[in-house]
Amino acid sequence: MTVLRRTAGVLAATAVIGAAMPATTALAAGTPSPSASTVLPSGLYGGSDPKFDGVWRQSLALLAQRAVGVTPAAKAVDWLAGQQCANGAFAAFRAEPTAACDTKVTVDTNSTAAAVQALKAVGGHDGAAGKAVTWLKSVQNKDGGWGYTPGSPSDTNSTGVVAGALAAAGAGADRSPYDLFAKWSVPCGRDGGGALAYQPDKQGKLTANADATAAGVLGALGKGFVTTAGKAPAKGPACAAGSGTTLTREEVARNGAAYLADAMSGSGHLVSALAGAAPQPDYGNTADAVVALAAQGWTGQARKPYAWLEAHAAPWAEQSGPAAYAELILAAHAMGADPRDFGGTNLVTALNATGPAPRAAAAKHAEEKKSGNSVWWIVGTGLVAGIGIGFLFSGRRKQQQP
Repeated sequence: MTVLRRTAGVLAATAVIGAAMPATTALAAGTPSPSASTVLPSGLYGGSDPKFDGVWRQSLALLAQRAVGVTPAAKAVDWLAGQQCANGAFAAFRAEPTAACDTKVTVDTNSTAAAVQALKAVGGHDGAAGKAVTWLKSVQNKDGGWGYTPGSPSDTNSTGVVAGALAAAGAGADRSPYDLFAKWSVPCGRDGGGALAYQPDKQGKLTANADATAAGVLGALGKGFVTTAGKAPAKGPACAAGSGTTLTREEVARNGAAYLADAMSGSGHLVSALAGAAPQPDYGNTADAVVALAAQGWTGQARKPYAWLEAHAAPWAEQSGPAAYAELILAAHAMGADPRDFGGTNLVTALNATGPAPRAAAAKHAEEKKSGNSVWWIVGTGLVAGIGIGFLFSGRRKQQQP
């Protein structure tokens, strides 16, 4: 669920209808800066161009804040709610939200699913979330899955994030997506056994994809982006051939988690696999994998990659913005760790600083101003509070099928 997936998914969907969703390798150059003519909405988190990931990063930011007990600013919630089309769907970003959504507005399942989870988390928007769920159910493919855009071929990433959104909303799908997860699981004994493929290639071959695997594990478990550690299964992390002709959803989740645990057991992190680019640590996918392992109940196997993130992810997140901070916060939350002390970085403070101040913080500032506290006292307090706080990326990523 990373920033890059968001951007890569949109670009792929634009080039070839049938891509997946927001994010995967951490973009070394970060997200695009807004053009000189772009005026960023005051309620939006992040300072980069929201064209490809506005709704995605806003949804993750709100989810992360609620996960740690922070009440988002009303203007931030209103901005997200205002992005919804009349039919319930969301696009990556609508510069003119008061205008009707026409054929020029490309709505997608990933932005919509993320918004559903965020609107349910903040509360008071059940009507909007319900309309979005109805739209998601209306664009489910006959095979039980979802593509990035309506009518595009199903992929594991989109299917996983929508399944998680439906679960978060307490809704079911008209057709079960779980058989599709089982169908796209790489059989044990093969290269990448236990992993899920993004989708089969033209010859039907399945290639292991870590991003798709993390999304598939959460989807198979019926979990959204915000989760806590599950109960560890009696059986350890090993690929299971299955108890029947088709893997159960529990077996899909176990096998996928086993693949992720094995992939990170050496270096402690996943490696990006974008065509034409040199391999590099994949911070976003590693964070997603930590969440998936924790949800499966294998926090022991997730400790090493989580520790690696604590030691190395701060510069990546600082460069990448709110979706990255949110992804790391959700990893900490899943592990039962403190995101306010993430390798010396207060992720919550860093996230909050990328957009409108949360309600409690804004109220406190107003009260201090009203009470006549001097500017120098406030500055001094801020300097003391800021000592040792580092500043940390991700969003939603879609990896190309090789």
